[in-house]
Amino acid sequence: MKAVHFGAGNIGRGFIGALLADAKFDTVFVDVNQELIQELNEKNSYTVELAGTGEAETVTGVSGLHSQADEEKVVQAIVEADLITTAVGPHVLAMIAPLLAKGLLKKQGTANVIACENVIGGSHILKKHVWEALTEEEQHQVNQKIGFPNAAVDRIVPDQTNDDLLTVKVEPYYEWVVETKDIHGTRPDISGITYVDDLEPYIERKLFTVNTGHAATAYLGYQYGYKQVKEAISDDAIKEKVKGALSETGAVLIEKYGFERDQHHQYIEKIISRFENPDLLDEVTRVGRAPMRKLSKEDRLVKPASEFTALFNETPSHLVEVIAAALQYDVTSDQEAVQLQELVEKEGPVEAFREVAELEKDHLLVKAVQEQLQ
Repeated sequence: MKAVHFGAGNIGRGFIGALLADAKFDTVFVDVNQELIQELNEKNSYTVELAGTGEAETVTGVSGLHSQADEEKVVQAIVEADLITTAVGPHVLAMIAPLLAKGLLKKQGTANVIACENVIGGSHILKKHVWEALTEEEQHQVNQKIGFPNAAVDRIVPDQTNDDLLTVKVEPYYEWVVETKDIHGTRPDISGITYVDDLEPYIERKLFTVNTGHAATAYLGYQYGYKQVKEAISDDAIKEKVKGALSETGAVLIEKYGFERDQHHQYIEKIISRFENPDLLDEVTRVGRAPMRKLSKEDRLVKPASEFTALFNETPSHLVEVIAAALQYDVTSDQEAVQLQELVEKEGPVEAFREVAELEKDHLLVKAVQEQLQ
């Protein structure tokens, strides 16, 4: 079996690429990093280290293509692929869509495209961009044979520098959940995938627990002067605040989707223990980067906080504290952090928050953030 994976970075190699190899796929990585592509073609393998265990696995059957220099070869690889996946970052999906569209248009048999991105509805977002590169007739042709099932993915892969360019360190835990309703043909036979009929509860459970908890640790840790996530979550004061925020998001999830309360709180404890992995040296500035996106209305902080106020007619005090900390995140190397601080300077922190989160002035959450900041 053959797979094409867009994105040869640490997540692509350490998460999706590793699971594809376990399922006996020969995988072509497509990327713009020529050095990575050259290494993949010279070695045809790489090492994935499991943080905190001393274990490692060798991923084989891999090669690489440059998305610009090797465009025709990429198109042919897509034509031959049984599965196409991505791990490029949500903002890059629009950039790879025209090339993907060329390959999908030439395919004869069925296949599936799964966007493994940290965003809700990633495959459907990618499909929308692909459709923009096709005529209406071509859209119909592709739609008959190609599925775009949405997915939720979860694995911590910190920024890192290793002696070997291709070696990547990841946490042992992972979750890859794929929604079945948009799959065309046979489900990809990958033991690491959990197939579900309705993805939304799993997406929001992950977004409101893993992503919210990670962001909370980063923004509070930054306020306290910590450099590493592990250092921040080891501070009992921060850990209790993070647990408080996740109890609030948990209340939303339990109310919306009927998750069993005790099981969900066990899930929260599991997530926090992942942040504590002593072998994962993840910087708070990596986890906290792009604060304007993280403060947007559909993301990990504002969405659960807004839903909490709507469901329970009160404000989530721990989430409010995290939001206030995010508004004070002033890392000069982070473009969004710089933009946010410029907006705070110009409009004031409360108005800046309201604008970024797209909330009305009289929203309970806006008033709560104002009180927190004061």
